Amino acid sequence: MPKAKYDTIYKDLKEKIETEVYAYQEMLPSEHTLILEYGCSRNTVRRALAELTADGYVQPMHGKGVRNIYRPVEQAAFTVGGIESFKESTIRNKRESETHVLQFTEITADEKIEKRTGFHKGTPLYYIQRLRFLNGIPLILDHNYFSKEIVHGLTPEIASQSVYEYLEGKLGMTIATSKRTLTVEHVTQIDEKYIDLKDYNCMAVITSQTFDDNGIQFEYTQSRHHPDYFRFQDVATRKKAGL
Repeated sequence: MPKAKYDTIYKDLKEKIETEVYAYQEMLPSEHTLILEYGCSRNTVRRALAELTADGYVQPMHGKGVRNIYRPVEQAAFTVGGIESFKESTIRNKRESETHVLQFTEITADEKIEKRTGFHKGTPLYYIQRLRFLNGIPLILDHNYFSKEIVHGLTPEIASQSVYEYLEGKLGMTIATSKRTLTVEHVTQIDEKYIDLKDYNCMAVITSQTFDDNGIQFEYTQSRHHPDYFRFQDVATRKKAGL
């Protein structure tokens, strides 16, 4: 099945849901109607609907069809279950974004960095500190470590745009999996220096180790979020006991 076809249908239906062409709780057109509308097979329509289901936009109702369960929110929502760049998430959330590279250095992992990041001692790394803006407000402070051996040719200019876009588009990498931990941590001096936290004394923190399709770690990131604007979402399904 060509990806381009179901992906086009997925994106079109997603846009119609987000722009409320299909209202919240409304049933989407039937499979038969969608097949005629898009001039495709039933399997192609079902693949597009499965993608929307996985992303939390719709819910299949047995014997009834597919219901829109998407509700727009004021806060930008980042995803837990998927791997998404900051640039991709802001486009999806229809926000204006900007990234300032505060620090860009080349280092070698020591025992302390190995324990924190998972990169072996002696691994050459890029260390990048980036301040993320949403709609002109500084809200996220990222501490990134990238393997120089895998992410070769990285520059501050690339880091100010999208590293993932560079990896996939220029280096031809396949970004496969990411292990993440969500915590609440006390603010640091650097948090307070760049982000207006008002009376908050804590930050929402996402720590991730990301791997390519060979199972090799190429990134460790600690992403520190302003609590007022922190919202991560996932879609979960319940499995019956014993399965």
